[in-house]
Amino acid sequence: MIEKIKQIKAKIDELEPKTAEEVELIRIKYLSKKGELAALFNDFRNVGPDQKKSIGQEINNLKVSIQNKLEEWKNGLSIKKQPIHSSIDLTQQEIEAKFGTRHPVSLIKNEICDIFKKLGFTIYDGPEIEDDWHVFAALNFPDEHPARDMQDTFFIEKHPDVLLRTHTSSVQVRCMEQQKPPIRVICPGRVFRNEAISARAHCLFHQIEGLYIDKDVSFADLQQTLLHFAQEVFGKDTKIRLRPSYFPFTEPSAEMDVSCKLCGGKGCSVCKHTGWLEVLGCGMVHPNVLETNGINSNIYSGFAFGLGVERIAMLKYSVKDLRLYFENDVRFLNQFTNY
Repeated sequence: MIEKIKQIKAKIDELEPKTAEEVELIRIKYLSKKGELAALFNDFRNVGPDQKKSIGQEINNLKVSIQNKLEEWKNGLSIKKQPIHSSIDLTQQEIEAKFGTRHPVSLIKNEICDIFKKLGFTIYDGPEIEDDWHVFAALNFPDEHPARDMQDTFFIEKHPDVLLRTHTSSVQVRCMEQQKPPIRVICPGRVFRNEAISARAHCLFHQIEGLYIDKDVSFADLQQTLLHFAQEVFGKDTKIRLRPSYFPFTEPSAEMDVSCKLCGGKGCSVCKHTGWLEVLGCGMVHPNVLETNGINSNIYSGFAFGLGVERIAMLKYSVKDLRLYFENDVRFLNQFTNY
């Protein structure tokens, strides 16, 4: 068998295939199931025990040698197929690589989170598919409240108690269920509302809500916290004002406006000539919410706030159409490379 192996190896060394078809015929002749190497393995069964090791090694070496030859021929033929005159112009200038950027919504979200982290807030997360208790009932929403209506909320038809969260306040409820005061958290995430898509509204957007509960927390603490936030985002000369409002889960409640960055508070078309732009809702956590979630309202108090990330990004970057954030237009996104 040793002699037969040497003869096959000698034949392989003499071959010089010119085409890929010839290489394939050689492979079939020697390495197929009915090829010469398969015949050698059949004969190997009859070899005596004292020769099995040495002959087995020779057969394996022959197989590896044939495989290497086939690979060498294939590579040589692929090189020959390339044209003599390459189309590569070595004198051509390099093409400048374009770097991507974070989405403007992500940029603002990260910036806001960093501001509140420095104030001692931690990030708390929760599910986007929620139940009625965490989205409404635990937040002091009466059964007849309009926010429960299908015009605002995406309910699951077969499971009316299951819905897509309309605000990240549901995460605050989960936090109060699992932690004891003091609590100081921010809850960023996507929320969903059954609204017509326009330049100022969308059925999907992002919120960041904050919750601070401790002893002796006052409305002045809320005001100073939001003033610091506004000046960090929009500039040190930014002013804020709080207007009375209503939310079921806070009392008293307020809407916060910031002085218009575009006109310096003098009045323009963006701020509707008022000099102010609405950015968020806030208030002191309602005692009913504290008690419902197992927190003694006689000992603890707190404040909460919620803002739309897209709204803040629109004001900071002077974007006039909310839909641009969801269209993935590279021309729009490239404008944020330097941020």
